[in-house]
Amino acid sequence: MTGPKDIFASRTGIIMVGLAIGCIAASLQKLGNPPNMGVCVACFTRDIAGALGLHRAGIVQYLRPEIPAFCLGAFVAALAFREFRPRTGSSPILRFVLGMCAMIGALIFLGCPWRAMLRLAGGDWNAILGIAGLVTGIGIGVVFLRVGFSLGRTYQSRFPVGLAMPVVMLILLLLAIFYPKFGDNAALYRSESGPGSMAAPVAISIIAGMIVGFLAQRTRFCTVGAFRDLILMRDIHLLSGVIALVAAAFVMNLIFKQFDPGFVRTAADGTTSPQPAAHTVHWLNFTGMVLAGLSFCLAGGCPGRQVFLSGEGDGDAAMFVLGMLTGAAISHNFLMVGNQALAPWAVVIGLVVVLTIGITGRSVPAATG
Repeated sequence: MTGPKDIFASRTGIIMVGLAIGCIAASLQKLGNPPNMGVCVACFTRDIAGALGLHRAGIVQYLRPEIPAFCLGAFVAALAFREFRPRTGSSPILRFVLGMCAMIGALIFLGCPWRAMLRLAGGDWNAILGIAGLVTGIGIGVVFLRVGFSLGRTYQSRFPVGLAMPVVMLILLLLAIFYPKFGDNAALYRSESGPGSMAAPVAISIIAGMIVGFLAQRTRFCTVGAFRDLILMRDIHLLSGVIALVAAAFVMNLIFKQFDPGFVRTAADGTTSPQPAAHTVHWLNFTGMVLAGLSFCLAGGCPGRQVFLSGEGDGDAAMFVLGMLTGAAISHNFLMVGNQALAPWAVVIGLVVVLTIGITGRSVPAATG
């Protein structure tokens, strides 16, 4: 007889979760989240950074409840299935740096790996360049893994270490629900226009986020892991879930009339406009995601996976998430987003940093006497 754990671990289970995430993402867009951004861990983390005042880009400031709900959903799943294991010690500072670089690369493309898939499902062909860059970055990361790259082993830690990120996320979730204003020129900030002003109802976002976090924790859903396993082991288990996500989001977008194909949008009168929260500087779309994909691969998972791991007690994943939050602030404060002035320099410097981590991170066997 097949039990719940077996179902979650099966090919059918990962496909069902991919279908669920795709449907949820497209539905959140229909209910008010930004176009082709029903779910985006990078963009939503960037919005949270803005709400907290870590950057002052006025159009992307909103304490989105989905991210803390992801973490708390994973936390509940880990507790329910006795998989909450406080642990840390695997190069936390390097993971913080990788989180910053991953976020900088993702915001140059304007989306995390999840959003790259959702942009493709919504008809944004710029996502093709981003996905190609993502796979290239993961492929470079696999080369490092094959020659022995490692961030070191983790060690069992005390319960408060594992509980720290869920508690932080619970506080953020409460702030997202009540949204207090702490002063005339103080947080919490909220966009009056642009993507930060677009949001699904808070209650629905929380429920959707908790469901995604729960299911993703059970199945180890990971977009970066999907391509890593395909390249490294020719294993398509995780990739089948990613394909299901794209297929479900595509069908839902057709149903909701949210599918608008092209590198740009063309109106009935023939005028064109950019795809939502996108740009057509193709080499930046590609190289930004090379940087992000390499960073995610070396750190062991996509941004969603890092959030879910932090919910099950992984202190190193929590450091990566904090690195992403910092990277979001740096990106906007120093004009590194999309095709802004310093984006090319950010790609070059970021790749130098991450390649250096990869080259110097090979495990060295212990000396024998």
